[in-house]
Amino acid sequence: MREFFPEVKKVKYEGPDSKNPLAFKHYNPKQKVMGKTMAEHLRFAVCYWHTFKGLGADQFGANTIVRSYDDAADPMERAEQTMHAAFEFFTKLGVDFWCFHDRDIAPEADTLAETNKRLDKIVALAKKLQRDTGLKCLWGTTNAFSHPRFMAGAGTNPNPHVFAYAASQIKKAMEITKELGGQGYVFWGGREGYDTLLNTDMKRELDHLALLLQLAVDHKKKIGFKGQLYIEPKPKEPTKHQYDFDAGNCFAFLQKYGLLPHFKLNIEANHATLAAHTFHHELEFCAVNGILGSVDANRGDLLLGWDTDQFPTDLYDTSLAMYIILKAGGFTTGGLNFDAHVRRQSIDNLDLFYAHIGAMDAFARGLKIASKLMRSKVFEKAVNKRYSGWDTDFGKKVAAGKMDFTKLEAYILEKGEPKLQSGRQELLENILNEYI
Repeated sequence: MREFFPEVKKVKYEGPDSKNPLAFKHYNPKQKVMGKTMAEHLRFAVCYWHTFKGLGADQFGANTIVRSYDDAADPMERAEQTMHAAFEFFTKLGVDFWCFHDRDIAPEADTLAETNKRLDKIVALAKKLQRDTGLKCLWGTTNAFSHPRFMAGAGTNPNPHVFAYAASQIKKAMEITKELGGQGYVFWGGREGYDTLLNTDMKRELDHLALLLQLAVDHKKKIGFKGQLYIEPKPKEPTKHQYDFDAGNCFAFLQKYGLLPHFKLNIEANHATLAAHTFHHELEFCAVNGILGSVDANRGDLLLGWDTDQFPTDLYDTSLAMYIILKAGGFTTGGLNFDAHVRRQSIDNLDLFYAHIGAMDAFARGLKIASKLMRSKVFEKAVNKRYSGWDTDFGKKVAAGKMDFTKLEAYILEKGEPKLQSGRQELLENILNEYI
């Protein structure tokens, strides 16, 4: 069998003192943290699209990266080579999961029927490689945004013919995800939004988007797919305003259309910052509302206004993310998918490994830091103290709705001005620094 990454044999854990750039310094998959191994906590996944199909192109220039698996003239031969290369990469890196779009793994043909035949052939190969390696599919999804037919959206398209095509494509993508044992299925509305309200019927578009999702729920039941359905919020790019703007917007949408029992969210760090939120805000919102499902682990560049999808290396981000995830009970069907791509100038095969190794180490360190925060309860104690007034008899009565405006006014007339208390933000930030 042809080897596509001969420079690397197997990435292993060598500890924090190692000088080997192709070794983990902090990610030890078998190390127990709070009763579970790091591998069980983090559930690392490699994304197929950026990692194997991202070749350095951007808005201003063509591809800069040449991969040996992308050298065949026949598109299906390239697809097969890429799948073999991907599983070689997965096993050498030592992850347990992978994620894909349908159009990543098999090229689109002239008709839907022929496209589906291509998918079936590649999925059979992927299923064999999963059996051979023990790799699992974290989730699948469909690309209903790149082809010109989707220039005005998929579920929100003004043309019902396009809606039908999107539904047909999603049907097949759900079926192949089930075939591969996928533990979830993600909806990313790449163009489910608008550029101008001058040509947009917002109510109709939202109703149709909800209909598409309901049809997916119905098909999930029909085919017996047991995986979790996810929506991935994203506020903008490519459209000016996308309907899946942020976690709060998605939560309201799911409630309005009665879809909340069927969906959780797949949160991406870079999408949070595009919505003018922090990664941790989006995770916490999902956690407190019971909709935290999975994570696209990356980061953006705050000086740039688009989705840069860089590999995560910020220990503040990874530590606070894992703290929130641990408090929420950890992952079940979801995990940490590296929806990130190497930079345009990082053209060597080794750069793919360096990027993933650094990201995995960053989250491993975040996990260890978060577990210490969980054990010490330092932030939990500070929060409980700050809100302790609500644990008094008076606070409990107010929270229970037993004090109307008249009673509350009487309380203030008797007790007078409230006593102010410090939020201790600087102290808590100092404490976080000490743990990191």
